[in-house]
Amino acid sequence: MNLKNVIIFTMGTRGDVQPYIYLAQALMKEGHRVTIGTHPCWKKLVTSAMIQFTPIGPDIDIEYEAAVIRGRTKNPVFSMLKTMKFVFNIIENSSKDIYQSSKNKDLIIVSHSQMGATEAEVLGIDTVNVTLQTEMIAQINKQKTLRDKVFGALINPQMVKPYNKIRKLYHLPKVKSMDEVMSPKLNLIPISRYIVAQNPYWDNKNKIVGYWYNNDNSYQPEEQLEAFLSAGDKPIILALGAMSFESKQEKEKLDIFVDAFQKTGMGAIIQGFNKTLTHYQLSKTMISVGSIPHSWLFRQGYCVIHHCGFGTSASSLLYGIPTISVPHVLDQFAFADHLYKLKVSVKPIKARELSEEKLISAINELKANYSEMHDRVEDLAKKMQKENGLETAVRLIESAIDAH
Repeated sequence: MNLKNVIIFTMGTRGDVQPYIYLAQALMKEGHRVTIGTHPCWKKLVTSAMIQFTPIGPDIDIEYEAAVIRGRTKNPVFSMLKTMKFVFNIIENSSKDIYQSSKNKDLIIVSHSQMGATEAEVLGIDTVNVTLQTEMIAQINKQKTLRDKVFGALINPQMVKPYNKIRKLYHLPKVKSMDEVMSPKLNLIPISRYIVAQNPYWDNKNKIVGYWYNNDNSYQPEEQLEAFLSAGDKPIILALGAMSFESKQEKEKLDIFVDAFQKTGMGAIIQGFNKTLTHYQLSKTMISVGSIPHSWLFRQGYCVIHHCGFGTSASSLLYGIPTISVPHVLDQFAFADHLYKLKVSVKPIKARELSEEKLISAINELKANYSEMHDRVEDLAKKMQKENGLETAVRLIESAIDAH
């Protein structure tokens, strides 16, 4: 089978775009033509992967804008809701771009932000969904828990409202739930079955396929980083992803990490904190780096301190490195809990409770249990890599469209 044209739409930070780059490459390998539609700021990221790119929405620095919102709101729930509202406003205002880019396509892959679902319905184009948060999947014939009811009352209206505005543009009836705009054929869940089990209350179209990743063996480190790694023991990797993008300097937060590393005798590779590090003096046992593939970077580390976003959680497992979790917002707490229950992470430290004392305690606890934790995550990495998530996803996509 050869699909003439596939388009994938996604919005958000790099972690929201990267999984779809891997999927696009896997589809292209099988002869399909694939375009990714996302923020203009990600053009280089997409085109450097040899994927066709189409700009969607305003030309803004999405990670900076998200950092501004986080900085204004200390409560993680309200911060998440405000970020969602900001992204949904972009999606709503981008519908014309999405509609035009979708014309003459054979398939629209609707990302976790649900971009393209309405436009596909208008144009009569097949869709396949991707879901990163399994809490968003409808459960059939299951008694709702208090958590389900709260989630439905708080999150669902926030999600439905902007999509109903888009549907109104095309004279489509309102929906009461996002379930109504999901693909009737296939919803891909690119998470390992060792993290999330197939739920018996899900419709059969929901398929856990395994993580999507790329070992990216072509990466070559700069001489300074290579020399740093050669000079001492394996360092801690500090990789808070989009949570370390700042709208203003956050010296107090960085001080917590740096002082904890020094007091526990650990070297460190620090990603992010670019504004703070402009005039910040690091010791010789620490180095600041830019964007480096986690497939290479995490393999160089003793452990990784991360926010438990979807991407870093997957990478810590796939590349076999123990974790110290510092979750900031909603879904990150769930992924942090998964890692802790798998015994590949010490007990998570909530970002709002982060302190030098708690971080030192977590590093020392990890040191005391390092051998067992490292062996466990290495064993999981081998199992997860054998799941072949990308190959499974491509096969299911082709089967779903062939069945049309």
